[in-house]
Amino acid sequence: MGLTYRDAGVDIDAGERLVDRIGPLARATRTPHVLSGIGGFAGLCGLPDDIEDPVLVSGTDGVGTKLDIAVQLDRHDTVGIDLVAMCVNDIITTGARPLFFLDYFATGKLDVDRATAVVSGIAEGCKQAECALLGGETAELPGFYDGGRYDLAGFAVGVVSRSKILTGAAVADGDVILGVASSGLHSNGFSLARKALLEVGGLALDTPHDDGTLGSTLLEPTKIYARTVAAALAAAPQGVHALCHVTGGGIVGNLPRVLPEGCSAVLDGTWHEPSIFDRIRKVADVPESEMRRTFNLGIGLIVVVPPSAAASVQEAMASAGETVVAIGRVVPTVETTPRVRYLADE
Repeated sequence: MGLTYRDAGVDIDAGERLVDRIGPLARATRTPHVLSGIGGFAGLCGLPDDIEDPVLVSGTDGVGTKLDIAVQLDRHDTVGIDLVAMCVNDIITTGARPLFFLDYFATGKLDVDRATAVVSGIAEGCKQAECALLGGETAELPGFYDGGRYDLAGFAVGVVSRSKILTGAAVADGDVILGVASSGLHSNGFSLARKALLEVGGLALDTPHDDGTLGSTLLEPTKIYARTVAAALAAAPQGVHALCHVTGGGIVGNLPRVLPEGCSAVLDGTWHEPSIFDRIRKVADVPESEMRRTFNLGIGLIVVVPPSAAASVQEAMASAGETVVAIGRVVPTVETTPRVRYLADE
């Protein structure tokens, strides 16, 4: 028998077994708008009929080097949640309702059990975001990824009424800045976190941390804020001026993206910061400025509202299970100061 695709490192049979495994996972996320199932060349999804003048909103992202922790611990059932979160949390900042999600999984040699665990996390993330896992792609790239390593990319699509798109243009002087708690690092800054904790600090992933280990803390999934945003918008349909996903770049790098020209932010409140951040800060002597522009430091989502809507929006998000605190206010921009200032520094 001559050379086969399997001889070259690609196992078609394993790919077919994976499709059989993930079919039920995807079907469990099906919504009324989905018109197709797993197995075809493309996924089909209709638009909700309760959205006037619908506009599609899309976003794409990955999980980054957090995957290295998953590989080291051989735990792969949560990084899929991160993948969905990083995409969905971006598109909902426009006020969009998530519709569907697509994933791309690439590895050197397909391990069906491992890939199934990853997709189970993606399906769980889709359930949390109340969107459908519409399809995806699995790529086996022998010689490209070694040592059981793999990479993930995700693609989310949502829909919003054109008249209800949030752009940040409504933000005004005096608006209240509400911060919604993160679950930890989320999926940002892991290159710095791994360098600080594992290399400079010499810590092992089984080092005790809080009620678990350092490894379990680092793998804590990113929060998905789709239901939280829906609750905020329902509580004050005209009272949410801007939404900010605090991702790579921290508050200082992301909040200015939703502030109009002439508006800046002063952070004058305090909030709970998960202990993992202080461990990173201290074990490697990371400057505070670097911490602020790399990590979320405990705030995963920011909601900017007028004072008249602050109480109702805060209560609605708290009822959705979130920890929400007023962390600052919008002020006029002063050219000689940063767009985001910490009152504690002044």
